[in-house]
Amino acid sequence: MIAVCFLLAALLHADMNSRPLFDTLWMAGLFLSVVSVLPQLWHINQTGGVIQACTGHYIAMLATSRALSGIFMWHARFDITCLPLLEGLNHAIWAILGAHMLHLLLLIDFGYYYVKAVTQQGLDFKIELPCADMV
Repeated sequence: MIAVCFLLAALLHADMNSRPLFDTLWMAGLFLSVVSVLPQLWHINQTGGVIQACTGHYIAMLATSRALSGIFMWHARFDITCLPLLEGLNHAIWAILGAHMLHLLLLIDFGYYYVKAVTQQGLDFKIELPCADMV
């Protein structure tokens, strides 16, 4: 997974400061943050879908962070440049927005159960997810 993230970052990075290495490292960090949630979701699945409050809040804040970052990137999409692989296509912004969307898609099922648990049980909750719906 790590190698794939770095390979995709090397191919799809933006050209923000004429420093391809740092642009690639930033993009790799973005891609790695997307896949970093997979072990957490796998662990939840292996433990029968039970999530304690602290873990639930952490995952919810990851999703909130990614949503806010995605909104920022959407508004900055015209300022992000790249050396186009295909003429007229800014692949970098679509890779950035796609990574944000993928991260949110991975967490949307959890988000539903999180909001439901917080509204019904308060902040000190225990979520029991149906594991068949998880990763």
